[in-house]
Amino acid sequence: MNQSTALFVGTFTTLLAIINPLEAMPVFLKLLANKDRGTHRRVARLSCFYATLLLFFFLVFGTLMLKLFEVPLSMVRIVGGIVLMQIGFSLFMPSGNAGAMAGGPAGKDEDIAFVPLAMPLMFGPGAIATVLGMASQVQRPLEDLLPLGAITAAILATMVVTYLFLAYAGTIVDRIGARGIDAVTRIVGFFVAAMGMGLIFHGLDQAIHDYGLVRP
Repeated sequence: MNQSTALFVGTFTTLLAIINPLEAMPVFLKLLANKDRGTHRRVARLSCFYATLLLFFFLVFGTLMLKLFEVPLSMVRIVGGIVLMQIGFSLFMPSGNAGAMAGGPAGKDEDIAFVPLAMPLMFGPGAIATVLGMASQVQRPLEDLLPLGAITAAILATMVVTYLFLAYAGTIVDRIGARGIDAVTRIVGFFVAAMGMGLIFHGLDQAIHDYGLVRP
């Protein structure tokens, strides 16, 4: 598997696991209670659009900021891995607070499309860590356009899948039920934690060599 394919698969699977549309669906349905299907699809489309813009902003300017402040890529991987591990554990052992975000007043559809749907449900610390962690694996971002294109394609594919889950949230929830969503969320949390641990080990390995802590 070449670098571009690995980046696409890694970014797509990790982002999809972090966003976890199955966990977002109950919140989405509660915020849009008593709304028609057309409104559901419009809000799902808006929220995914906002989240996509935020992801691309951090893909471009997040990498530039790291270079500007001379933050080593190894540190990005380590910190990103820690964040992913924390999110993975919280998904694997949910505290029951995930639905609390939907308890407030719904407000306008456009407002809830941005907060809390796009941010922080879709775009949060885990998504930021994933994008920066994957981008950190491109050693020459201004020259290696194909790997960056793979990350871009993975972001778009993730948001398309997320939109489909939200647009048909009512049907999916009726089919698999609350227990099914809980089971899938726990499984996803386990793999997110494992992905985070992998990023940490890659970051530590790179830091050990970059800082000359071991002899070649």
